[in-house]
Amino acid sequence: MEIKEYRKHAADMIALTVCALNGTTPDAALTAQLNLPALFEICQQHLLTACVAYALESAGIRDAAFAEAKEKSVCKNILMDADRKKVLVRLEAAGIWYMPLKGAVMKDWYPKLGMRQMSDNDILCDDTAGPRIREIMEELGFTCVHYGTGHDDTYHKEPVSNFEMHRELFDIVLAEKLHHYYADVKEKLIRDSDSAYGYHFRDEDFYIYVLAHEYEHYTLGGTGVRSLIDIEIMQRRFGDSLDQDYVAREIEKLGISSFVQQSCTLSDKLFFGEPLTDAEEQALDYFITSGVYGTQEHRVENQLQEKDGSKLRYLFRRVFPSMNQIRTFDPFFYRHKWLIPVLWIWRPIRGLLHSREKLTKELKLLLRSGKQ
Repeated sequence: MEIKEYRKHAADMIALTVCALNGTTPDAALTAQLNLPALFEICQQHLLTACVAYALESAGIRDAAFAEAKEKSVCKNILMDADRKKVLVRLEAAGIWYMPLKGAVMKDWYPKLGMRQMSDNDILCDDTAGPRIREIMEELGFTCVHYGTGHDDTYHKEPVSNFEMHRELFDIVLAEKLHHYYADVKEKLIRDSDSAYGYHFRDEDFYIYVLAHEYEHYTLGGTGVRSLIDIEIMQRRFGDSLDQDYVAREIEKLGISSFVQQSCTLSDKLFFGEPLTDAEEQALDYFITSGVYGTQEHRVENQLQEKDGSKLRYLFRRVFPSMNQIRTFDPFFYRHKWLIPVLWIWRPIRGLLHSREKLTKELKLLLRSGKQ
């Protein structure tokens, strides 16, 4: 799909999402020119299909693909809520402190059930309790997908429950400044009134954390339009109650002020139908071409930019990872440092064996951009 056509369908998606969140019926002029298959494709990429389905239904349009996606989102929300309650009861009984994150909280702030499609449940937990948490998850019927690498352990339970149990909020490799800011995160938490081990952020810190999380994705492979929607949902939720001086100071400490200003401006203008400047249109293009989890193209571009466009520096770090990268993603070699030269040989082989298509695409993208 060409970028001009992609922009057109993205604009339709945004307009319909605004209608759904505002509880208004889309204009007939908008619905008359929709290309539903193309619209569905882009909505899936941004996890806004259920939201748009609500808007279409309010206009009397019931498309089978959109209707099915909405029903799946509603069912998934219900099932994951039920599983999360079971998990939290077990964590509470085991004396393990915990805090649900991001979408697990925000989904209830959207106007209707299923509007915020959930890919997984994120829960921050006591970083010393990993082995016991794994026992609990497996006792509850979850399968461990990965454990002991990165900043979270991942579990899956059929049919749709995906849980990421976080030891920390940000990985030192992927977001070093954010990692250090949240290193002692529990100092920022408030214990739930009805729980001995459940915690939550105060409103200001929740708002800051979500923006920081969006920034992490934005600077890695990109983040999609749903991030801008979440900003609007939080602003509706908190209204004028936030301590804006505190928010501004902490955002400045994190080094994300420019990103926050850009994102909040885009969110406001999209929801109030205000025209965008040329620079804002360009900024929006990055969001709409990223999809909800970013793209490999943006990831390569951003990593090259960090290395001043040098392909050689990019390749060097991919083949010879830093000690922080090894500690995070290859802990066996970090514990047995004398084997690190073996890792340098194993990494390219592992990539060819398990991620050949992704690795090939990365190399092609690298050849097309950057300095020598």
